[in-house]
Amino acid sequence: MQSCEISSDSTDDSHSSGPRRPPHRQPRIVVIGAGLAGLAATKTLLDAGFTDVRLLDASHRVGGRVQSIQHGTASLELGATWIHGTNGNPVYHLAQEHRLLEHTTDSERSVGRISLYGKNGVAHYRTDRGRRIPKDLVEEFSDLYNEVFKLTQEFYQNGKPVCAESQNSVGVFTRDYMRQRITSDPDDSDAVKKLKLSLLQQYLKVESCESSSPSMDEVSLSEFGEWTEIPGAHHVIPGGFMKIVDILARDIPPRNVSLGKAVRCVHWTASAQGQTHQRRGGGGGNRTWGEGGRDDGRRGRDGDHNENDRNTAGDRLILGAGRAVRVECEDEEWLAADHVIVTASLGVLKDRHEALFSPPLPEEKVLAIEKLGISTTNKIFLEYAQPFWSPECNSIQLVWEEEEGEEGEGEGEKKGRRPALPEEQWYKKICSFDVLYPPQRYGHVLNGWICGEEALLMERYDDDTVAETCTELLRRFTGNPDIPKPRRILRSSWGSNPYIRGSYSFTRVGSSGGDFERLATPLPCADSTKPRLSRSCLLGRPPTGNTIPLPMVLCCQAKERPIAW
Repeated sequence: MQSCEISSDSTDDSHSSGPRRPPHRQPRIVVIGAGLAGLAATKTLLDAGFTDVRLLDASHRVGGRVQSIQHGTASLELGATWIHGTNGNPVYHLAQEHRLLEHTTDSERSVGRISLYGKNGVAHYRTDRGRRIPKDLVEEFSDLYNEVFKLTQEFYQNGKPVCAESQNSVGVFTRDYMRQRITSDPDDSDAVKKLKLSLLQQYLKVESCESSSPSMDEVSLSEFGEWTEIPGAHHVIPGGFMKIVDILARDIPPRNVSLGKAVRCVHWTASAQGQTHQRRGGGGGNRTWGEGGRDDGRRGRDGDHNENDRNTAGDRLILGAGRAVRVECEDEEWLAADHVIVTASLGVLKDRHEALFSPPLPEEKVLAIEKLGISTTNKIFLEYAQPFWSPECNSIQLVWEEEEGEEGEGEGEKKGRRPALPEEQWYKKICSFDVLYPPQRYGHVLNGWICGEEALLMERYDDDTVAETCTELLRRFTGNPDIPKPRRILRSSWGSNPYIRGSYSFTRVGSSGGDFERLATPLPCADSTKPRLSRSCLLGRPPTGNTIPLPMVLCCQAKERPIAW
């Protein structure tokens, strides 16, 4: 795991080209992206005494993939929802310190693996034929699935070799192993076996949403056990996860923040200084990037950072001559910097890395970007005047009986892998609708889950079409034709957001945890092999299954080390 330690000789290296930085001048630091990672890095630097820090974000709000929408007295979370684990989790300690969890109910705390908003009540597994699967059958299947899930962890944790038949895929291994166990059970009838195979497909869809992968077929089996959870319970913040963002942002002076500030390119070697370069993939359109989040009207004042080194296209040759890094913005402003921290998502890097860095990133980083996986997990909130579900129901799980045996053995599909759904059947990837608890806070709201390419297809449709589609699904699976359309729909669109391009990353088949480390390794300066945070630090994902605390963990661990210049 990379620290954020910055060497005192980082801009005065004898191998560096250009004039040396005056000994008493504050180093110039640009942080790109005002999500949790960018906010935490900026706050850490300011707390350490660095004053010439500028935080840029292409969107008009801070927070990145944290976005809380006010819903009466509660908040609906389009992005981050849970604080995963407590022991040593800086997000949890921050929430505790600021008394954000005082009104968290028992149903909003959970231990063990979670996929629901509330642990109270019972999940209703319903099939597309309108029948409910008996609870005892679901529990029996769930015990077997959890047993196999533990096996998928052991390949990494115990160094077990992966058999060729599994194609090093969590989905292929799980489906093959489960199918063998289910079909060979002498105590089950053929009808029960088919129902369990249908349950298997539904469980893998839920797993894909939790992993934010298009399919578990794409998740590496040999690396799956690398991710571990922070010990302790999981918590929901009743006032909204944006409270964590607010805490981080409020200590950052407005003069240090520039929102709506899209970056065109980071020129990260001396050879790129004072001139414009032709960049691979760098054309005229769609060049903005960064992190999204909350719009709080904070914009940096023009005279607060690099006042004497600002420039536009007309006098670039004068700007920052001899500086190690220069940040070219879409508004034609160029910022000279001694250090740049890049916190863009893996999705943005996949989409734009060729145009965003001049010269191009080293091959090892490009390969890491290409090999690692990121996908979209979206939420669909449906609000009703009255619940049509029973009081004990905490979720409606959608089980397609017709999917019980489908495997990708056709042309263009690898044997054992699931074929992709036709575009017009995108709705079949919606795996469940969770009931938000407690109703006294949220009212009567369901939260649907969808991931992968189908989540991107969902983003293309208007609210009315998605609401109508969800209504037809719920009528079909519950057998209740009188379910009304929701009176309100709210949904996320992380995949098509040009500043986000996905929800969170996973270790795809062919990649490893080492790719995250390579992505996080600081780049060296122009004429030196000495690595530094200064040039471009692409923050990766260390080995933990948590999706929210990671940038905070990185920055907090860095804060424990001395930062010197």
